[in-house]
Amino acid sequence: MTDPGTGTTAPADATRPLRLGTRRSALATSQSGWVADRLRAAGRGVELVLVTTEGDTSRRSLTEIGGTGVFASALRGALLDGRIDLAVHSLKDLPTAPADGLVVAAVPEREDPHDVLVARDGLALRDLPPGAVVGTGSPRRAAQLGLLRPDLEVRDIRGNVDSRIRMVRDQVLDAVVLARAGLARLDRLDEATEVLGTDDMVPAAGQGALAVECRADDTGLAAELAEILDHPATRAQVSAERAALAALEAGCTAPVGALAEPGSSDERHPADDPSSATLVLHAFAALDTGAQRRVTSGAVDAPEELGRAMAALLLNRPDPTGLVAAGSHTPESDL
Repeated sequence: MTDPGTGTTAPADATRPLRLGTRRSALATSQSGWVADRLRAAGRGVELVLVTTEGDTSRRSLTEIGGTGVFASALRGALLDGRIDLAVHSLKDLPTAPADGLVVAAVPEREDPHDVLVARDGLALRDLPPGAVVGTGSPRRAAQLGLLRPDLEVRDIRGNVDSRIRMVRDQVLDAVVLARAGLARLDRLDEATEVLGTDDMVPAAGQGALAVECRADDTGLAAELAEILDHPATRAQVSAERAALAALEAGCTAPVGALAEPGSSDERHPADDPSSATLVLHAFAALDTGAQRRVTSGAVDAPEELGRAMAALLLNRPDPTGLVAAGSHTPESDL
């Protein structure tokens, strides 16, 4: 609620249920329900507030209506004007630029971030016949499908998980590519016919993770959300991925994927020494000069630097706009 005397939004009242804003889709309400259940288990009352976004109602492509940020804008508006106390986003749909007056208070432990194929007759990607029609609304997925199987027809589609799978069941499409996490949250993982590994399909930055956002001046709630929900390992991983995406957005508008995973420990980097822990960052970008796959690694306690180092590799410049400290990371391969 906005204080008429100051024009600011009052912090959430600890004596009443938290108002958790969510999109109306089955997937969004499932994700928000998961967060609400954990807050309730910690003794906090929660009520869900349904918010309609342009991304939910428009049938135009995401590119035409302004990108994935259209899913977040209505929820952020509801936060800023005090209609809700917190919002749950799919992190991959959240713009990398921070929103004035808001803070991502918690990033819970992520689901498996990989993409999956849902195909007719239980087929895997390699088994689809030439000319088969595969649906996706993601330029990132379309670009990688074109590299893996240039003999397929990739068709731009919109719709929720159910409507996309129905296109396969109704033989409108031969297959669709979806996020594994979405199917898992809807208890429909058995409909996937293949999990696409990182070597074939690099996921979107932040895929499989949630972002719990609140007002920046509601410091008590932000601290409470962090204590109950935040998963530091996931936050480090998605911070690296999103830093790479943010740096690339400054220099190009290409389809981009990024996935950070824990590095394997060895004698030089023992698993019980947190200061030596590493992240391995995989990335894909379809740049004007051609598609690239890259892998690099860096310290887990400096994930943003790792992401910017990856962007430098993909942009084929040693240090774009001075973003990367020399010698911070060791590039390992150009895949």
